[in-house]
Amino acid sequence: MTSSFKGAHFPQEIILMGVRWYLAYPLSYRHVEELMEERGVLLDHATIQRWVVKYSPQLEEAFHRRKRPVWVSWRMDETYIKIKGQWYSLYRAVDKTGQTIDFLLTEQRDEQAAKRFLTKAIRRHGVPEKITIDGSAANKAAIESYNEAHDTAIEIRQIKYLNNIVEQDHRGVKRITRPMLGFKAFDAAQSTLTGIELSTCCAKGSLQGAVSRAAVRPNSSTLWPRKGSIGRGKLAAQSRHTRICDRARSFPRPQRRRLPF
Repeated sequence: MTSSFKGAHFPQEIILMGVRWYLAYPLSYRHVEELMEERGVLLDHATIQRWVVKYSPQLEEAFHRRKRPVWVSWRMDETYIKIKGQWYSLYRAVDKTGQTIDFLLTEQRDEQAAKRFLTKAIRRHGVPEKITIDGSAANKAAIESYNEAHDTAIEIRQIKYLNNIVEQDHRGVKRITRPMLGFKAFDAAQSTLTGIELSTCCAKGSLQGAVSRAAVRPNSSTLWPRKGSIGRGKLAAQSRHTRICDRARSFPRPQRRRLPF
């Protein structure tokens, strides 16, 4: 399955730009509508909602064909998403480096839901060597049930602090869903969360040939030295703008290409 824009009333670049803004940043549909209007694109916020629901699953399927492999040590946990006034469970898993493995939105939080999520993740990424969980008895029972059914030997670790990686990773999803004013339907919430997880994976550099934001982020200590590293008088005289300009001049300049005319 590939992303098909056949029959769309807007160009592909505009559709992808609107979908990315909504999924990558804490914006509402009306905020994206205003940003589009400032750039000369007149549309309704409901159109952006239809784009997100339609194209997020297609983009995710295309992404998984080029996703980087994950480590064999997983962290598994669940969080909660409110849909039409009710709380639903969002199962998520990351590896030891923080790369997103998979997610699953379920109505219940029990052994069957945890096993469905575990089966989905293993089907895509293979059997891990060990899985770190919290004190949830349902997650532990799901892993033990999977080991018995498929004759695997996944090690279960219930260590309190090792699971902080996935618990902190939940904040990236919550940051995007907070200004969305809640979901009104389960299918729409599932498609939207698919796009949010996809955007998070791209920001982490999970796509083959991509670089994460943390890898290209400059070191703050090289741009702005600490107060103890230089004198107080020199720090006052040397402004932040001057230090950034000095660092930019040290970069090699690209060679200009001659035009054929």
